[in-house]
Amino acid sequence: MEQTPRSVRYSQTTLTELMIPSYANFGGKIHGGIIMSLMDKVAYACASRHAGAYCVTVTVDEVTFLQPVEVGDLVSLHASVNFVGQSSMVIGIRVTAENVRTGKLKHTNTSYFTMVAKDDTDRPTEVPPLLLENKEDARRFLEAIKRRELKSKYREDFENERTRLTLEGNLAKLAEYRCVIGWQN
Repeated sequence: MEQTPRSVRYSQTTLTELMIPSYANFGGKIHGGIIMSLMDKVAYACASRHAGAYCVTVTVDEVTFLQPVEVGDLVSLHASVNFVGQSSMVIGIRVTAENVRTGKLKHTNTSYFTMVAKDDTDRPTEVPPLLLENKEDARRFLEAIKRRELKSKYREDFENERTRLTLEGNLAKLAEYRCVIGWQN
């Protein structure tokens, strides 16, 4: 059954939350796990809206904390469907933190969540095609394809390397790093 394409705008989702003291880590900054949990929530909301189905997180790519988030900041997570496959979607998430007293806005994270739509029997289910309405939508779709290709190549290269990687043949590599070998041959 052919599904009607849905635009990126159709499912774009923003989640905004006040960062409270109980979210802080021992350093007084907002714990990264709190931010990741919020990213997972907004990814789910965006993906399920596009799919019209329950969705689960499959992978999370590129979680880099660019700047700390402070207690009292308003954190906004902006999510968009960047790519769709048969049952999967790549959700791009941009996280910003706003100091409400100064009005200063800072970009703290960008991440990509791969979500899969599930049917009532917990099997992957087909999602609607993505309607690309402008050049930005097309650029993001193409970038998602490139990330998928690079990830696939990395997995393939790493698996091939793993099968050849032996401790004896590579022990000398460890001398270049900050480690100490604590056993005798």
